[in-house]
Amino acid sequence: MNKKQRKNLIRIIISAVLIVALNYVNVDGFARFLLYLIPYLIVGYDILIKAFKGIKNRQAFDESLLMAIATIGAIALALYDSGDYTEAIAVMLFYQVGEWFQSYAVGKSRRNISDLMDIRPDYANIENSDGRLEQVDPDDVEIGTIIVVQPGEKVPIDGIITEGETSLNTSALTGESLPREVKAGDEVISGCININGLIKLKTTKEFGESTVSKILDLVENASSRKSKSEDFITKFARVYTPAVVLSAIILAILPPVFGMITGGNAVWSTWIYRALTFLVISCPCALVISIPLSFFAGIGGASKEGVLVKGSNYLETLSKTKTVVFDKTGTLTKGVFQVTAVHPEKIDKTHLLHLAAHVERYSTHPIANSLKAAYPNEADDCIVENVEEIAGHGIRANVNGDIVYAGNSKMMDSIGVNWIPCECVGTIIHVAINDTYVGHIVISDVEKPTSKEAIIKLKKAGVNKTVMLTGDSKEVADRVASDLGIDIVYSELLPADKVSKVEELIGEKKSENEKLAFVGDGINDAPVLSRADIGIAMGAMGSDAAIEAADVVLMDDDPLKIAKAIKISRKCLRIVHQNIWFAIGVKLICLVLGAVGIANMWLAIFADVGVMILAILNAIRALFVKNL
Repeated sequence: MNKKQRKNLIRIIISAVLIVALNYVNVDGFARFLLYLIPYLIVGYDILIKAFKGIKNRQAFDESLLMAIATIGAIALALYDSGDYTEAIAVMLFYQVGEWFQSYAVGKSRRNISDLMDIRPDYANIENSDGRLEQVDPDDVEIGTIIVVQPGEKVPIDGIITEGETSLNTSALTGESLPREVKAGDEVISGCININGLIKLKTTKEFGESTVSKILDLVENASSRKSKSEDFITKFARVYTPAVVLSAIILAILPPVFGMITGGNAVWSTWIYRALTFLVISCPCALVISIPLSFFAGIGGASKEGVLVKGSNYLETLSKTKTVVFDKTGTLTKGVFQVTAVHPEKIDKTHLLHLAAHVERYSTHPIANSLKAAYPNEADDCIVENVEEIAGHGIRANVNGDIVYAGNSKMMDSIGVNWIPCECVGTIIHVAINDTYVGHIVISDVEKPTSKEAIIKLKKAGVNKTVMLTGDSKEVADRVASDLGIDIVYSELLPADKVSKVEELIGEKKSENEKLAFVGDGINDAPVLSRADIGIAMGAMGSDAAIEAADVVLMDDDPLKIAKAIKISRKCLRIVHQNIWFAIGVKLICLVLGAVGIANMWLAIFADVGVMILAILNAIRALFVKNL
């Protein structure tokens, strides 16, 4: 509870105590009015000020004006008639109780986002010439600077570890509770907390472009993008409030005037009381407060799970997703090529890998890196000479006096070696010693461990169609799609082709309420992310362009979070619709009862404050998304 909430709660308690105490004070007339004015002003002075400022700024028609008119009118009637001011003050008191609940609920939903704000680093450590650590502003750190992150400190800027190893707490970024183990050579994103070891990082980005800055920018701007439901409520309130004020005036004046004309009794106090009750009932607080709060809570709940939604409009669109289109590399697969099979001939597997790693030792090609990773101890006593890279074929080198060839089938054909085809899907590296074929190695992109489960969960969540778009060969694409259970696959596509395919799929939608989501990570995915109804980017290792173009960002690159994000959005929208129908339904019933004199001011308080509190409590449910 913040300072303002505590202050308002104290005002509410003091006012409530005074109202109860005044019931035991035997005072009449003007003195009674002055005594009851004290708790009224204590609890309602800020509402009266807001109403006055609204009139002054020509923006009068809001709930503050309704409360001011209703309570001042009720006090005037009590002064003129019965001297019972309790109802009037109770209206203001319970209205403030509702406002306090709303403030508390917003604070609760903000806490998840505040947890994200805590990832903002205050400083970065740099070693000075004396070897001592100096704290500097992260904005002043240039790319390529070596910074030191001590145990318990936040990683201030994205970088690569040059020295040390540790465990990182990434929960504020990804929602993942288990620590991540890192060592020299690993890439680290800003916002993580170093748990137990001192590490040194070489920065790869400036602070303004680092992950933590981008996340905070996304979160801070999320509330500025309103959903259709929020826009509807805003427009509704603009028309609704003046309409009910006019209706209340008519209700206060027309029946008594009609009674006077027809010779009946013109009971002005009765109809003014009904008009004031009508005003209290009609206050649109439940809608104006609970709908934005529901979306805010939904965004907060999603952020806690490592899903950043850039605005409530995207949350609403996400809830209608029926088609999910995936990029392959880096999205459904790790985007890292690894040795997935070794098929030797005449020599054993270790020797085959040994030879291939030696030949590729001096190459920086991703395939060479995969071979060196599969056989990391290739730097032994073997003598490797005359390394020659043959474009489009492979590499030839002398290893301990033998000529070793490692390359594709074209290389084998060029040296007259009979090679053996492989049934595995991937890049095939054939190896020959002198003029003898000794086997081949399969290198391929590896599927993410959660990709298959992600497709299953999406279908359970109501997604009708899953599609994969990739620039890879048909053979590779078909194998991945088959493994994961994807419905449709399009392969050998250029970035422009992906945009065309997405537009084609959007054109196939059966209704406007069926939305298409595209999930990608690379810079070449940015145009498609922008074109889709909803763009979802991988945030941990995805490109800056993809994250910028996307509407939703998955902070741990886990495709399993897509189904979770859709479920969160649908729960949020269900709550929004529940609040809309509940608030409008109760108010319409109570308005009719108030107009005909059945409802009194106490029922009006329930119709206004009670409905608002119930709607707020319902909206808070959008925060709880752990078990979705």
